[in-house]
This record gives sequence, structure tokens and C-alpha cells, in this order.
Amino acid sequence: MKKLAYTFLILAAAGTIFTGCREKKTAGEKIEDGVEEVGDGIEDAADDVEDAVD
Repeated sequence: MKKLAYTFLILAAAGTIFTGCREKKTAGEKIEDGVEEVGDGIEDAADDVEDAVD
């Protein structure tokens, strides 16, 4: 669970940094992209946990 929370925070920070460096987007587009990236990170972390349990 700690790994999942850590991954979430890292991805949220990275998403914030990288979306600011790219093309100009509205706040809604930035939020949508960030949520998408965090969701992908959570899925990856869940897969890692599942592999560790197996």
C-alpha cells in the first residue's frame, strides 16, 4: 500500500512538471491528463503488487 501511495505522489508531481513544459493547455485539459497519468501509474503499481503476491 505504501508503494502505491508513493507511486501516486511521484506520478502526480511528474505530471504537473511535464504538463507545464509542453504545449499550452487549458486547466481542464491539464487536470484530465494528470488524472490519466495517475490512473496509469496506479494500474502499474497494482500489477506490481499482484506479481509480488503471486
